[in-house]
Amino acid sequence: MRLLLRLLSLFIVVAALAACAPPAAAKLDLKGTDISETPLGGDFSLSDHLGKPRKLSDFSGKVVALFFGYTHCPDVCPTTMLEYANVMKQLGADADKVQVLFVTVDPERDTTAVLAGYVPHFDARFIGLTGSVAQIEQVKAAYKVVAQKVGQAGGSYTVDHSAGSYLFDKSGKLRVYEAYGTPADSLGHDIRQLLR
Repeated sequence: MRLLLRLLSLFIVVAALAACAPPAAAKLDLKGTDISETPLGGDFSLSDHLGKPRKLSDFSGKVVALFFGYTHCPDVCPTTMLEYANVMKQLGADADKVQVLFVTVDPERDTTAVLAGYVPHFDARFIGLTGSVAQIEQVKAAYKVVAQKVGQAGGSYTVDHSAGSYLFDKSGKLRVYEAYGTPADSLGHDIRQLLR
């Protein structure tokens, strides 16, 4: 009888502790890589393509897609931006609950004026972000983004850079890594998961 009472008491204690524990994060059905538990990223402050100071946390309440690139990029950046533009079309009215952010890895050339002529071209709601070289380096380091200038003839250069993008849920938590080349249908699927 004592053993039964002890087991019953233990069960009650375990049940009470389970009831007090925070709920586990909802499991997502993702096409990209779930990085919810990865110690990566964090808030940052840069200037948007109109010169207004912006923080990542300003977009709390929206799903955020964060992409690092540069305006002189010949292929990776425009391709990715077009995929996100297609996602916005697919989302219909839900697109207003999504914010695409383009952070330059080439702040020396990508001034606010240059970004203003590039980023909204893909979708008027997209925001380009820039800052000082030191600010950009800090954000790149937080997100483990690699970017390196490659000299060209005549003194010009391109920038080899990490090509994936990140998705944040509406609470501002980093949740998904999307590899370069992920099609709009898959990006849209994952964004819809985060909009639930």
